[in-house]
Amino acid sequence: MFIEIKLAAEEDIPIVHKLMLEAFEEYRFIDVPSSALNESLETLQLSFKNGSENALLCLVKGLPIGSSRFTLKDDSLYFSRVSVSPNARGKGVAKAMLLWLEKYANDHCKNKMECRVRASLTKNISLYESLGYFVSKEEVVKNPNGFLVKTVVMEKTLDAKNFSFN
Repeated sequence: MFIEIKLAAEEDIPIVHKLMLEAFEEYRFIDVPSSALNESLETLQLSFKNGSENALLCLVKGLPIGSSRFTLKDDSLYFSRVSVSPNARGKGVAKAMLLWLEKYANDHCKNKMECRVRASLTKNISLYESLGYFVSKEEVVKNPNGFLVKTVVMEKTLDAKNFSFN
């Protein structure tokens, strides 16, 4: 399966939003539902237009199957809302997107990757750990819906020699 990953353009943001809603639907009925399900397209478009967030889009045969949002910080790239269509899971899509983000971070002189994950989502934590991420902090945060959520901050230090520059 050939996976194409690209930086999302403004016209791709509705697709990024749709993929996120589709991917996060499974979290609608957990103890504290994901706030991703309440994020409006307009909010995402605004954060993209004002430069506070970027997004990537993952396609197979021209069909969108995954996305993630990210922000460049002083020394790191912070990513969130890693979203893979339910019918595309288990095929390496999330891993491919994370590796793309790591190369993007390296290309932009960032030496660290960061994300926040619900502590209860052990499958997601395991995926990140399999790629070299580690839990750097445990926190209880208030999500945009006003609920307290136990989370972990995960980090990975990037090593420039792991990336080829063709």
